[in-house]
Amino acid sequence: MENGDGIDDEIIQSLPSGVAMSWGIVKTSRRGPKGELSIKKIVDAAIAIADKDGLAAVSMHRVAQSLGFTTMSLYRYITSKEDLLVLMQDAVCDIPIPPEVADKPWRQEMTEYVWATVEVFRKHPWFGDIPITSVPITPGNLQVIDWMLRIMRDFPLNDFEKMSFLLLVSSYSRACGLLARDMDKSIRGGASPEAFSGMNYSAALKQLVKPDRFPHLHPILMAGAYTDEADSPIGNDLDFGLERILDGIEQYVQLKRVGQG
Repeated sequence: MENGDGIDDEIIQSLPSGVAMSWGIVKTSRRGPKGELSIKKIVDAAIAIADKDGLAAVSMHRVAQSLGFTTMSLYRYITSKEDLLVLMQDAVCDIPIPPEVADKPWRQEMTEYVWATVEVFRKHPWFGDIPITSVPITPGNLQVIDWMLRIMRDFPLNDFEKMSFLLLVSSYSRACGLLARDMDKSIRGGASPEAFSGMNYSAALKQLVKPDRFPHLHPILMAGAYTDEADSPIGNDLDFGLERILDGIEQYVQLKRVGQG
């Protein structure tokens, strides 16, 4: 049966409750303190705790304390911690999507997409600690996916090819995001960028890494490329890797255009 919004209630019931709440299609209890609590306030408070102390610090009790309410007051709005995590994840994915700009190069757009998503991991270090359990199905996540698909709207690709490129680029974003997050955490903890790169251990590694055991790594280590002792002719590793991914996409798209011409 459809409700007034044209949504089939029976189909919607198949969604996890946290996902349904992210879409605003689950009515919350009205028994709570009128006008003083809301799903957004609870989620925002939980995000603030996670940003400061990590995901493990988030509990319904601590979130309630931070807001000045009892734990039971929160359960009238969000029924479980699992649902709260879903809502937190979706909320931080609700990032500004750049407007369409005529003739903007698609490579530039994809680069902006990657570094915008990497920034989510840096701003909210706990984000990468939430396990992936399905394809994205909450609106914040899907808006970011829609952005990437918009970039590929004129590519001569079928839907499955576009989704595969989405997975490729998003996986690179996630890898870079986790790396950047861990580097930020290390530096905040007092480590130097040189320590993170391994430069501080270069002399020791050169004593330990022998050519008979590590025949391919040894010359790279001795040349200073492994621990960033030597100046890199390719610039930033992550930028270089992304450019090579985009090269591959560009070549594939060109081949498809030739094949369809």
